[in-house]
Amino acid sequence: MKLFMFAIMATVSWLVYVPVSHSADIAQNICEYVAVDEKSRLRKVLKANRLKLRKVFKDISCNGDNLLIFAAKKNALEIGDLLIKKLPKSVVEAEIANLTPLSPTLVGLAQERIK
Repeated sequence: MKLFMFAIMATVSWLVYVPVSHSADIAQNICEYVAVDEKSRLRKVLKANRLKLRKVFKDISCNGDNLLIFAAKKNALEIGDLLIKKLPKSVVEAEIANLTPLSPTLVGLAQERIK
């Protein structure tokens, strides 16, 4: 009888197991890859976790800044270019004023994108 009860308890506990979310680790990795301008690694972590830049852009902040401003501050031009290409035009247009003092290169790319 004890063995039977153990089997039922093990089965029930297995059914209610909830995996731990690793979203904080993913966000930290994304920020690290933006900081060192590793576009290929950023793409790999996004693909591995089935994420899109458009979806995570508003939810991730690095040092209190959004990804595009953080990339401009870190002079991560490859990542900045990728973000400008992947984000909606309205988001890029809204960030031009914030980009202007940080990176003239990214401002030029952003202006080309919103035309």
